[in-house]
Amino acid sequence: MRPILLQGHERSITQIKYNREGDLIFSVAKDTVVNAWYSANGERLGTYNGHTGAVWCVDVDWDTKHVLTGSADNSCRLWDCQTGKQLALLKTSSAVRTCGFDFSGNIIMYSTDKQMGYQCFLHYFDLRDPSQIEDNEPYVKVPCSESKITSAVWGPLGEYVIAGHENGEINQFSAKSGEIIKTVKEHTKQINDIQTSIDLTMVITASKDNTAKLFDSYTLDHIKTFKTERPVNSAAVSPIMDHVVMGGGQEAMEVTTTSTRIGKFEARFFHAAFEEEFGRVKGHFGPINCVAFHPDGKSYSSGGEDGYVRIHYFDPQYFEFEIES
Repeated sequence: MRPILLQGHERSITQIKYNREGDLIFSVAKDTVVNAWYSANGERLGTYNGHTGAVWCVDVDWDTKHVLTGSADNSCRLWDCQTGKQLALLKTSSAVRTCGFDFSGNIIMYSTDKQMGYQCFLHYFDLRDPSQIEDNEPYVKVPCSESKITSAVWGPLGEYVIAGHENGEINQFSAKSGEIIKTVKEHTKQINDIQTSIDLTMVITASKDNTAKLFDSYTLDHIKTFKTERPVNSAAVSPIMDHVVMGGGQEAMEVTTTSTRIGKFEARFFHAAFEEEFGRVKGHFGPINCVAFHPDGKSYSSGGEDGYVRIHYFDPQYFEFEIES
């Protein structure tokens, strides 16, 4: 089946997220626009307008009531999903790199970049306390002086945040105290993306060191490694099969020819248990910045440097992919 092409951004895609039911996709890019789409047919449902800089991250809560976005305009914003109305504006000293709702949707976290003399901080806000939002005072603010957070997700039951850092470290930050519960360093370079499995028992990391790795969410024990010959920008775990999809590619500046084969812009499928690649999907005209599986496991989406979001439908048991020798 031909992929559905979503054309609603003028610059490269930075993140895509499905809601829990999988009927909506939220996409953000470097062009300040936050888009909501129907995943079944690619129709654009609406936009959330207000950011004035590149939008780095997006998340949607469990019951699809609220959307959270973080941007290079030094703000994290909370939106009403249905109406597109901005409900809260949290101003920061530097760009917001990651953001997310916990399992309940009551606690939000976001991390800021280390730039312009400001260090990286991880913030926790309780949305049930309006004074925290009005005063822009998080109940916990964690400094990350050694290495900035480049991607982060909530762990099981909202007890901690699992964060990937610029130096390749992974940390668990307590949601109550902000203390570091566990630290591991399996990657040698920056972690570009962290995503959880559908049951939150595992996380997969994508790194500039040309690998994606699977970890146990609770213990951070390293389970599997998926190796490629190029930087991995994003990786996701299938909710129904033992499959992992990865996207990446050379930096656009380093690609010297127009051939998509040279730049290696395919999405790549690996078997989660055997660590073997079994398929590739072409399509993007530049590096793939983000990938996400539909919650039912029968399709996945990818967002690229070319500004397009592509939805690929397939039967997971009968892949018809080109496999390179």
